[in-house]
Amino acid sequence: MFGQTPIPVFVVTGFLDSGKTTLVKDTLMEQDWIEPGLTLLIRCEEGEEEYSREYLEDNEMVLLNIEEPDQLNSDFFKNCEKNYHPTQIVIEYNGMWKLSYLLTIKYPRNWQIQGVYSTVNGSTLDMYLKNMRNVLMEQLTESALIVINRCPQELNRSNFRRALKVQNPMAQLIFEGMDGRIIQPTAEDLPYDVTGDRIVVSDEDYGIWYVDAYDHPELYMHKEIEFTAQAFRPKGMGEDLFVPVRKIMTCCAEDIRYYGYPCKIMERTDIPLKKWVRIRARFEFEYTSASGNEQPVLYLIQIGLTEKPKEDVVALV
Repeated sequence: MFGQTPIPVFVVTGFLDSGKTTLVKDTLMEQDWIEPGLTLLIRCEEGEEEYSREYLEDNEMVLLNIEEPDQLNSDFFKNCEKNYHPTQIVIEYNGMWKLSYLLTIKYPRNWQIQGVYSTVNGSTLDMYLKNMRNVLMEQLTESALIVINRCPQELNRSNFRRALKVQNPMAQLIFEGMDGRIIQPTAEDLPYDVTGDRIVVSDEDYGIWYVDAYDHPELYMHKEIEFTAQAFRPKGMGEDLFVPVRKIMTCCAEDIRYYGYPCKIMERTDIPLKKWVRIRARFEFEYTSASGNEQPVLYLIQIGLTEKPKEDVVALV
């Protein structure tokens, strides 16, 4: 068994008629990493878009339909391996089923989940955020790609983007218009001015800045950022660093955490830890050993005590 080539498993999830099948056909199956050979397609609900017999034959795909979540278990996948010997597996998952269950199943030894991709219908996103936020966020938190399609012109993209991206800053987030074309983000989507060399972030807009700074660092590079936060230094962090943070409600009232980016202290400065401070810092985007990735990093220019904001918790929607 050792030395076998891993068999990739791709998971596409979303609510009914959110565009999962379209994503599989038009995006996933068109990627260079889809290898020649049989693709086993496991579909967990039927929407408006279908897989024709011609499409399945042309793309060397075998389609299996699943009615209940408990049908997806280790024995089922072992039988799939034995009966089909697939080159890759695509699971079109029911967004109402718990994604955590699918991700913790014991798969055949050489099967590896390569990514989770989510689709969201932009015309119904507001309804789901208001009524089924926890179910929606559970799938989006694990997603490498989130496609919000069928977005009406009046959709508040920045409002939705910060609600989705704050829990999963590494995800690629794409908005598509009613015509299926990708909507490019613009500075006009932001509630503060990013055209100058100094950007002032109001207390209520901290969450927007936190998300956008990771998503579009080019808008902030080398600029001075001014905002209010609490000064924290996590255990083990050196005295040449601290983290200015705010509480952000990411999913619901029970899910509130501190969020902030590391700030480097270039000159000896006393940092009033756990106090509310007004920060002026230069913005850069750099590799950090703590995260293992490139991320926003601040360079302290000035710090001073200030009053606590009227609202302690930043709400994203």
